[in-house]
Amino acid sequence: MTIINFLNYSGRMDADLKALEEKLSGLISLCSDLRRENAQLRLDLNATQNNAVLLKANMAQASERIEALMERLP
Repeated sequence: MTIINFLNYSGRMDADLKALEEKLSGLISLCSDLRRENAQLRLDLNATQNNAVLLKANMAQASERIEALMERLP
């Protein structure tokens, strides 16, 4: 009787371990995907910040040119 219960327990334990292994595999995969996405988002953020700096410089130049033109108006 004890051997039968042990075999049933062992089978359930194997199923539980397999389910846990599948969940861990999914979690590892998700973690890897999120790391790649995070790295890409950091690159995108850096590019956007650099673009913002350039746009601010362009706006400052445009503002200076407009002010210079306005000073020449009668």
